[in-house]
Order: sequence, then C-alpha cells, then structure tokens
Amino acid sequence: MAANSRVTIAAHALAWLELARRRGRLVLTSEEVAASINTNAVIVRRSLGDLHRAGLVTARRGNGAGFSLGRPAAEITLSDVWLAVSPEPLLALHPGVPNLECPVGRGIRPVLTDLYGEATDSFRESLARWTVADVLERILW
Repeated sequence: MAANSRVTIAAHALAWLELARRRGRLVLTSEEVAASINTNAVIVRRSLGDLHRAGLVTARRGNGAGFSLGRPAAEITLSDVWLAVSPEPLLALHPGVPNLECPVGRGIRPVLTDLYGEATDSFRESLARWTVADVLERILW
C-alpha cells in the first residue's frame, strides 16, 4: 500500500509560495511550484485547488495568473494542510463486515474505531503545532 504524499506536496507548495513571497514574488504559477517539487503541474494544480477551497491559497486568473498564500504562513498549520488535501481518514476499518460469530470479529470494529479516533486526534494535534512558516524556517536553518 502506497503512502499518501498529498500533505507533503501541499506543504512543499506552501513553503515555496512563502519563500517566493519573502523574495518579492507574490504570485507563482503551478508550473513554477511543480518545478520545485519536481512533479507534474497537473498534480500541483489539484493540490493548489484543494488548498484554494480551504482558503489557504488564493488563485489569480488572466494576466499575472498564479497562486499566492491565502493568509500568513505563520497562521497555516500542517493540520490545516492535512484537512485540506486528505479526504480519507487517517486509518480506516476494512469495508467488509467481519464474522460476527467469532469473538474477535464481533469486537474488533468498536475497539479499533476508538483507537483510530485517538490516533487521529493525536496526529492532528501534532500537526497543529507546526506552521508553514515553521517548516520553512527549519528548511532554511
């Protein structure tokens, strides 16, 4: 099973937008962001679209088209990023119903639902301690 890299792509894009802003470039195209990530611009546009819907970036069309941060990098947490680009839950139950005649099959779903909820809350709290500005500062360190 492949790991989800959507948060990584989005965090990279936001950090690059912030660095560009600090260097006087208020707007970057998806092609410029994709060049930094070294991926296809279509993938970046999909990610930037998710970030735009969440209010984390703004999109400009026409002359001077491109993307910029929707709010200060110090106010965008990685939890915000994760919620914007990851529609699936962090952990999920198997879609099939287990054998309810089996003691494990009968009890596994409620137990794992509680544990997965706790893990997701911890994950979100951990990401909420980091902002895009923090990530960029650590990169430039």
